[in-house]
Amino acid sequence: MLDSYFKISERGSTVGREVRGGLVTFFTMAYIVALNPLIIGLSKDSTGKFIGGDAPNLAKIAAVTALIAGILTILMGVVANFPLALATGLGLNTFVAVGIAAKMTWQEAMGLVVLEGLIILILVLTGFRVAVFRAVPTQLKIAISVGIGLFIALIGLVDAGFVRKTGSGPVPVTLGDGGTLVGWPIVVFAFGLFLMIGLMVKKVKAAILIGIVAATVLAVVIESAFKIGPNFIAPDKVNPKGWGLNVPAMPDTIVATPDFSIIGSFDLFGAFSRVSVISAVLFVFTLLLADFFDTMGTMTAIGAEAGLNDKDGNVPNANKILLVDSVAAIAGGASSISSNTSYIESASGVGEGARTGLASVVTGICFLLTTFLSPLVAIIPYEAATPALVIVGFLMMTQIKGIEWNDLGVAIPAFLTIILMPFTYNITVGIGAGFVSHVVVRAIQGRGKEVHWMLWLISGLFMIYFLGSPINAWFA
Repeated sequence: MLDSYFKISERGSTVGREVRGGLVTFFTMAYIVALNPLIIGLSKDSTGKFIGGDAPNLAKIAAVTALIAGILTILMGVVANFPLALATGLGLNTFVAVGIAAKMTWQEAMGLVVLEGLIILILVLTGFRVAVFRAVPTQLKIAISVGIGLFIALIGLVDAGFVRKTGSGPVPVTLGDGGTLVGWPIVVFAFGLFLMIGLMVKKVKAAILIGIVAATVLAVVIESAFKIGPNFIAPDKVNPKGWGLNVPAMPDTIVATPDFSIIGSFDLFGAFSRVSVISAVLFVFTLLLADFFDTMGTMTAIGAEAGLNDKDGNVPNANKILLVDSVAAIAGGASSISSNTSYIESASGVGEGARTGLASVVTGICFLLTTFLSPLVAIIPYEAATPALVIVGFLMMTQIKGIEWNDLGVAIPAFLTIILMPFTYNITVGIGAGFVSHVVVRAIQGRGKEVHWMLWLISGLFMIYFLGSPINAWFA
């Protein structure tokens, strides 16, 4: 029954590979359950309140984050049959917490997120979102996949502490702490990375999953012996030799009763009476554009890595994937945890062999269990999970050979797409730069008629996105 419904054999996979892939995806992105509360739960709205009251409600946010991620990821697997997991979007949650909620109540900010999700849903139901995706040249789709590969590899290196901000000077990042690798957590990262590499070279099944589990065990042993502690001790005090997020120590309990009381706390149109209509519209537009193209890039990259895309780079069941993703934005806002979106970390599960929606169902079940077992998930540190992102980044980078570098109308946009994703730490910026430069170069070449009219339209919208600050200032 599973094989027939999810087309497991047809896609060259097995139930075992799908389960392993689903577990790896969960372990790679489980950090969001701990990180999302720290981003949105400690931020105050314009009235000085936290989400749900006068004091931080981190446990509630963590429980709802895991619940919504679980439901949506299972929905992605069952409806779209695609190995893609969803959760609260990083970057989007920061923008909502700092850029939007600071100017209104949290309920009003969540109302804007719900509105953005409803607009995305309409664009999917009318076929516009899929039409835009199909209008993108195959070469740019490849560039998007490669750029995302570099991006997630950089995420892995940064989260592990292998690459860090300099804090001053002309160079924004450096090796470790001031140019030197320090601390036991880096040893755990290196151990996990080389273990995965060795297992892959030897063609051992479950190489990524084995690496994560083994690195976590080593991390627990090291923390027990040396009492390293977290990296961030206080806002003004940092332990450069500490663990990035989770401290890998055995918890006193592995079961906690979840509290979902913040679900449903949103005000759909309240923001329009709190700020100007122009400001509210620009907030929604920014969320819309980021959500629209982040997901497009993510599903393209996942489909390419899994070998599911057709010769033109189109993803199977794209309309269903985008439908679930649009529902995710609505669900995130309605649940008070910010917009939910597709996660590029799903590529780690694909690297483990996942090819169908069964892997998403497994990941979703793990998230649902996390609502009760959040203390157990907290054992896995960044340094044990992030080697998987570096490995998957390498796998996605291999697609670069499919780009026609002799055609400057494709090569220059592809180059900008690839480098700007990691350099700006933003998928949408890379896609936007690629689209705009492709249109401009083709126009200069006198080949503007070859560009699909939708790309002209989207490029114009991206120019509004890039010029959002002066436009906002112009409208005051």
